[in-house]
Amino acid sequence: MNPAADLPLLTGELPGIGGRIKEHLGDFRVEELPLYEPSGEGTHVYFSVRKAGVGTPEAVARIARHMSVRAHEIGLAGLKDARAVTTQTMSLEHADPRRLAAYHDAQVSVEVLALHTNKLRPGHLRANRFTIRIRGVGPAELPRAETVLDVLSRRGVPNYFGPQRFGARGDTGSLGEALVRDNPEEFVAIFLGRPDPGDPPDCKAARDAFDTGYLDRCLKRWPRHYANERKAVAAFKKRRRPADALRAIDKGRKRLYVSAFQSAIFNEILAARIETFDRVLAGDLARKADRGGIFSVEDPEAERPRAEAFEISPTGAVVGYRSHLATGEPGRIEAETLARRGIAPEDFKHLRGIRPKGTRRALRFRLHEPRLAAGTDEHGEYVQFTFSAASGCYATVALREIMKND
Repeated sequence: MNPAADLPLLTGELPGIGGRIKEHLGDFRVEELPLYEPSGEGTHVYFSVRKAGVGTPEAVARIARHMSVRAHEIGLAGLKDARAVTTQTMSLEHADPRRLAAYHDAQVSVEVLALHTNKLRPGHLRANRFTIRIRGVGPAELPRAETVLDVLSRRGVPNYFGPQRFGARGDTGSLGEALVRDNPEEFVAIFLGRPDPGDPPDCKAARDAFDTGYLDRCLKRWPRHYANERKAVAAFKKRRRPADALRAIDKGRKRLYVSAFQSAIFNEILAARIETFDRVLAGDLARKADRGGIFSVEDPEAERPRAEAFEISPTGAVVGYRSHLATGEPGRIEAETLARRGIAPEDFKHLRGIRPKGTRRALRFRLHEPRLAAGTDEHGEYVQFTFSAASGCYATVALREIMKND
């Protein structure tokens, strides 16, 4: 089960509206709100990409082939869902604007914006604007949705990492935990075996073959685009050593797994703080909304007005080898969460080439310009939820509070 599924809700005492999301491609729309506009000068061409039904990496790969460049030369601020209609900004240095603007296919189109002095980097993003249609519900459910939205608007949304963070199998956090614990046997057992009923048939067959020791069959069953799995099986075949399989996997993929484990720990810290996630307590490390600075809270009552105005918010540890934990009651919760896991910050230090330092993440996020409306189109009734949220916040977490059907 995905570790994001059983987290406590902020509005658990209020009824949800149910419904379904992403039933049709246009039901989930995301638009990036840039951190800055291109200046009009420089060597980097900024361009807007509208895509539908395809993930950001695939869209980048298509544009890169068209421009005869490597995919990593294209700059972007973040990744966007595949099953959605999304608009995001990208950049490419020394690009021919006319050639770039000429690219389009059935799923991806490009609009050249302007020149700028630097490549677009991950995080160069102010916010995302979401327009989401919830199917199977209509005007009758709107009052219930508005009651929940009122609470979210006043207190904020729990800033959980959403289920997307933990992969389709819900196991990326477990893979990261095996890496942090330096347990290649457990990592390889999860990565290549342990089939799940929800696995695609070819992947399930490959995992079955691995668990029963038929490694040639396993390698044959993994689809070609599962390159890391195939490399790991090929390496494991030689001496049947899990450490060899682990070394064959891309560093970027392993970094993703460790990040998912960090995310699971953060979610547990937030779950333990759900009653006070919008209040600063003595010992909290609070974040300033305007500049992102972190400071230790000494006088909670004096800081209360700023917390109520969303000027500051308490944070939780995204633990790494240089993590600074809170003190007081917030620190107790963080320390107990790590103790339950049997994990300490220094456990992240041995990860060669990854070694995450750790950071702090706000326990809540603010909904900007939230709106609910009911309507009908060719697919039937819907409730539409529109809002903006800062980069790194998950729309599905807000939807979970309103729908309450995971």
